[in-house]
This record gives sequence, structure tokens and C-alpha cells, in this order.
Amino acid sequence: MLLDALRSNAHLHLGFGAFGEYVERMLGYTRRATEERLRVAEALERSPGLEKALRDGTLSWSAVRELTCVATTTNEQAWLEVAKGHTLRQIEELVAGHRAGDNPDDGYDPLLRRHVLRFEVSPETYATFREVMAKLRREAGSSLDDDASLLLLARQILGGPTDEGRAPYQIALLVCEACGRGRQQGRGELIDVGSDIVEMAQCDAQHIGRIDSLVQDGEGEDQRHVDAHVGGVPGKARQDVPPAVRRHALRRDGGRCVVPGCRQSIFLDLHHVVLRSEGGDDIPDNLITVCGAHHRALHRGQLMIEGRVSSGLVFRHADGAAYDRIVDPRAATVYEQAFQALRSLGLREADVRRALDSRRADAHVGNVTMEGVLRRALAVLTTEH
Repeated sequence: MLLDALRSNAHLHLGFGAFGEYVERMLGYTRRATEERLRVAEALERSPGLEKALRDGTLSWSAVRELTCVATTTNEQAWLEVAKGHTLRQIEELVAGHRAGDNPDDGYDPLLRRHVLRFEVSPETYATFREVMAKLRREAGSSLDDDASLLLLARQILGGPTDEGRAPYQIALLVCEACGRGRQQGRGELIDVGSDIVEMAQCDAQHIGRIDSLVQDGEGEDQRHVDAHVGGVPGKARQDVPPAVRRHALRRDGGRCVVPGCRQSIFLDLHHVVLRSEGGDDIPDNLITVCGAHHRALHRGQLMIEGRVSSGLVFRHADGAAYDRIVDPRAATVYEQAFQALRSLGLREADVRRALDSRRADAHVGNVTMEGVLRRALAVLTTEH
């Protein structure tokens, strides 16, 4: 019913400016709850087995919600079999570490596991927190999920350097030279982070020296990682983007994120339009100022910025739509996931974007599937190479 209401623009007929406002006022659902229910409803349209299990009462709503994160038309039966006789908590553990399309027996990926933050607070703290999150989203000028909003909040609290010529990263990030795996130190614990976080740091970070040192991983195996000391003596700090160039780029962009509608002006990053790892240089024409949320969106394939500062930048959503146009959430998600899947194979970002562009025209006629997008993109990449 909720999905039908969205597709029929029920909120407009009833005088509401946005669908989220309509649902919150009429049904009491939060923005997050509404988005999750719509996601599950769309997933059930593509998963008749899960839809039947929910309708018959074989599985609870919460269990089906978890399974829709991984189940597709081709693998839903396998997940239904595995879920039989398991509690919700057990199903959550089975799903954790898997992405959409994975089978239950596919390998566990720690980077896909979501961490839960839970607080019990007073009414005034809750109300204030809601205002803070709303302000972050307004300043971003686009819809931010809880993850991106909390990342912005945390980075602003941590603060950055007082000298705008210095890179903003004041976190310890250890990167394996052999495989590119990244780990971030958090209160004495090394936490695995995704390749997008490593790429963000490589865009605009300060290196504090390095040596091949042994860091024990979570499975008892030693792997070589970049450390911050050489022979027990701190190494000399080195910054990729010269301070004078960084100051110039920040001032040229008005000291705020360049993404249309974003007003973030605190804890900003520089992003290389053409990645440094793919031949991009550190000249101002290849550098743009972005906030943490939009910087991560770029490296995750959720946002595309093309061109040069001098000749004009083009901003697009993952599905290829211009940034000022309405985005198709389902198509955007498919292209985002396809981008990440192809990048995980070690393919260059520029090649991946060009291959995906050959399929994006289908996104606006409703003919977009993960299998179709990947097949077409791989065909283009194979032909080129």
C-alpha cells in the first residue's frame, strides 16, 4: 500500500510537499522507516518466494526485511531454505557480510557488515539530535542516509587542522601495500574499512612515514601493512597536494563543497576529478572541494563529477541523471552496486564509468537489472582490452 501511495503521488493530492512528510504526519513513520518499507516492498515485487512466505506467516516481517538485503530471483529459494527454523538474530548473522545476489554459502566479507549504534536519551536530547541531523541534511543539499549523516557529524566534532593548507585527515589509517586493504584505528582497535575510504584518504591526506611492519589480523595471520615509524623513529610527514595549491583550491571554491545545493563548509576534502592513481595530477584544475559525505559518494559510485574546473564541471547521479533531476532510486542503486563490483575487480575507475555509460540509457525506460548492466559493461571492457 505504501508503495502504491508513492507511485500515485498521494501526498500531492492531499496537499503535502513531500512523500516523507505525508507518511510521517498520517502514519507516524520516520524517514528511515519509510525508506526501509519502500525498499522491502520493491524487493518483494522481484522475490515472489519471500512475498509468499510473508503472506503465509512462514517468516516474520523482520526476517523478510533482512533477507531482502541479499535475496534475488535466482537465489531467494536458497535463502528461504537456510532461514527455516532460525531466529531473527540468527538470520541477521547469516545475512551479515553478504551483498545482494550472494548465496548463503558465499564467503563472508567483513566490510559489508553493518554496525549498530544505540543510545537511550532524554526527550530534549532526542529532539536536539533530530534538529542536528536535519541541519546536516539541509546543508548537504541532498538526501543523506544515517551513515553519511553520522560520518559528517563525527568529522565536524573531531575537527581538522587550523591551517587550511594542510590535509584534513587526523585519523590513523593503515594501508597494506600489497593488497590495498585499509584499517582505521579506533580507540586501540583496528577496524576494516572499505576501498572507498582508502581512496578518499589518498585524495587528500598527510603521510607520516612508512615501513613494512607486521600487524596481526583478526584471523591470526600476519600481513604487511604501512606503519608510521621507520626504525622506531617517526618518519617525516609528507603531503601529496602542496599546501599552497590546497589553499588556492579551497578559496577558489568559496570554502565550501562544490556539489550543487551543498552548503557544507567545515572539514572539507580535496578530490581529484581524474584520480591520482590513474594519472591525475595535483594542479588546481583537477582538484575540487567536497564535503565528507559527497566525497565518499564519489568513490562509491553514487555521484559522478566530470570535466575540469576551467571548462566546467558536470554533476550526475549514479543512474546518469543530471544532478538537478529526479533520480530513480532503484536504477541508481543498481548502477552504484555495479560500479563497486567492477572496481573490486581492480578495474580503473575511468574505464568502469565509461563502460557503465554504455548502459545508462536503459535506466530511464525502466529496463535496468544488475545482471544486464554487468553483462553490458563487461562486454565493453572486454572489447576495449
